[in-house]
Amino acid sequence: MTAAIISGKQVSDEIRIDIAREVAGLVERGVKPGLAVVLVGEDPASQVYVRNKEKSCISLGFHSEVHRLDASTSQEDLLALVEQLNQRDDIDGILVQLPLPGHIEEKAVIDAIAVEKDVDGFHPVNVGNLVIGDDSLLPCTPAGVIELIKRTGTEISGKHAVVIGRSNIVGKPVSLLLQRENATVTMCHSRTANITELSRQADILVVAIGRANFIDASFVKPGAIVIDVGMNRLDSGKLAGDVDYESAKEVAGHITPVPGGVGPMTITMLMGNTLIAAKRRHGLE
Repeated sequence: MTAAIISGKQVSDEIRIDIAREVAGLVERGVKPGLAVVLVGEDPASQVYVRNKEKSCISLGFHSEVHRLDASTSQEDLLALVEQLNQRDDIDGILVQLPLPGHIEEKAVIDAIAVEKDVDGFHPVNVGNLVIGDDSLLPCTPAGVIELIKRTGTEISGKHAVVIGRSNIVGKPVSLLLQRENATVTMCHSRTANITELSRQADILVVAIGRANFIDASFVKPGAIVIDVGMNRLDSGKLAGDVDYESAKEVAGHITPVPGGVGPMTITMLMGNTLIAAKRRHGLE
């Protein structure tokens, strides 16, 4: 058995058609959703991400701003910019690209973003609402993971999901979203003793550990859905996920490739969050 490929690009393109249609409708009513992205420093990967976000905004009809700041920018100056963006009526979403230079405290910056404009879903209030099941702007990558699972036609309710990795950005929030969908969730991490055994029990396996090709077929239950959130650059220059794709695809029922799986979904869910934020701020839900 060879797994069916879950194309994040295809799903993303389908969602973007709906987003573009909604944005056009809002523009006709005098509301153009606006996203401001702040990039501090010259991190190459961050520059690529920011360019892609800017292109997505323009293609979908959003107002887009990118604030590029020198790596030596002080935390005080960055917080002052965030506050300016908080106050602007033409900006519905604010995203400060991580990681930040070492002299800037990420938590202080995330906390400073207005909750209703926190389209990354990282503000403690949004995270708290996620934990207790209240409505909130959801973290983009975890929300994209759930969408990909649903697009396989699988009923998540009642399934056993195993999440490998407990980061605040992916592992923890995706486990909460899976629970919201009534899955039974097991969290595994670097201190988990019987990780292979637990992983093989998963109907749905989500991997986000930052270790190239670490999860092979021995971790995968036959027929399982495997979602690979990893993005690692090999010595050869090629990109690889956390899952050994060639091995795992011979056992899994559905699997995401890298690249072309979770990656395209993250920016699309960001655009969706910005649209939601705009509608809420203007009372158009």
